[in-house]
Amino acid sequence: MCIIGGGPGGLCMARALKRQGLVYEQFERHSDVGGVWDITNPGTPMYESAHFISSRDLSGFLDFPMPKHFPDYPSNRQILEYARSFAHAFDLYDKIRFNTAVEHVAKREDGRWLVTLSSGEKRCYRAVVCATGCNWDPNMPEVKGQFNGEIRHSVTFKKADEFNGKRVLIIGAGNSGADIACDAATHASKAFISLRRGYHFIPKHLFGLPADEVSEKGPQLPIWLVRPVFSLILRLINGDLTRFGLPKPDHKLFESHPLMNTQLLHYLQHGDIQVKPDISHFEGDYAVFKDGSREALDLVLYATGYKWSCKYAADYFEWKGGRPQLYLSIFSRQHHNLFGIGYLETNSSAYKLFDNEAHAVACYLRDQLLRPEQARQFEQMIATDNPDLSGGINFVKSQRHEVYLEVHALKSHLRKLRQTLGWGELDDGYYATLRKHPGFPAAPLQQTQHAV
Repeated sequence: MCIIGGGPGGLCMARALKRQGLVYEQFERHSDVGGVWDITNPGTPMYESAHFISSRDLSGFLDFPMPKHFPDYPSNRQILEYARSFAHAFDLYDKIRFNTAVEHVAKREDGRWLVTLSSGEKRCYRAVVCATGCNWDPNMPEVKGQFNGEIRHSVTFKKADEFNGKRVLIIGAGNSGADIACDAATHASKAFISLRRGYHFIPKHLFGLPADEVSEKGPQLPIWLVRPVFSLILRLINGDLTRFGLPKPDHKLFESHPLMNTQLLHYLQHGDIQVKPDISHFEGDYAVFKDGSREALDLVLYATGYKWSCKYAADYFEWKGGRPQLYLSIFSRQHHNLFGIGYLETNSSAYKLFDNEAHAVACYLRDQLLRPEQARQFEQMIATDNPDLSGGINFVKSQRHEVYLEVHALKSHLRKLRQTLGWGELDDGYYATLRKHPGFPAAPLQQTQHAV
């Protein structure tokens, strides 16, 4: 098997294959593991002020919890430390070829996969797992007019002092856009954020606990009951956000990815940043907005997300609305033994989902060798099964939500698959026998001696 990528998804996949006793090779174009969380990794969207938006105790891999000395919402540096400690603890470094990019993946007539490396070397595999993520190819909208100042995408942004003394406009209000807008609010001479639509803001803490813990550990209620109760709580905490210039959301709570950010509200409350509508066009030194207002600017930073490209294997993905169409967001329906890890959007922490995804792939690959009848049964499901994973939520019709899943619906479906196909449960201790080193309190940020 071939794993492409040494970020958290690729590491999780490596551990799952190792648990099933399957032989694999792993390639990482950078000099160490960590993927997007390594701010020195060329092309990463990481910036100095970035923190996890899911909480410490719910975000760790199975059998490798984040350490208690981490804060509720760890920094990017701590997540990188955690990823490298994970690779060290489960002895994953030795199987990774660093400084080795995958240039192309091609399907042979016999169904096997030919992988071309950056060195020109070609290697053949039974299966390929694409674990390179979807935050590497910046999405830059076209805006009419000529702007005299600087235009950049947020992928180029690294630290807040880049805004010093400048009049800055942030376009886009995803979680990264909101973070970066807060940096602009504290460092720019004048700061604005442009939004096309309104969002629901969820505080990172509710009742003194991380918000996702309140959601996860509380009673699992139907969406028709959760939504009004949670909406009431948010109204009591946040009040009417339109008084700060924020547009009213055009969708119900949970129908789009919410903003886990209260810092932005703080800076709006204090006038350190102002909300503007969608941009219309540029005129020299000015940005002109769709309400007719205009602002003189020095820097426009697009926090407009990323194209979900997979350039080395693009011909083998079916794309819809810029998103790959995969069974359960994992399994290619058209091409045998082509998988994706992390090609999904959901309302939950990613790493537990990576565990679920990787376990399913590894068990299926093992079944092909040891239980071919079960493998054929699952292949029929890959071809024909179309489960409703919305959790009863009518998601916003947008590119971002083409593959959006409700986490409890996805986990429930994967649990049923494990039971139906005899894959076993993912319980605490499942990976305990693989652990070779303690991990923390190691110093994994200094593990560069493993690079080859």
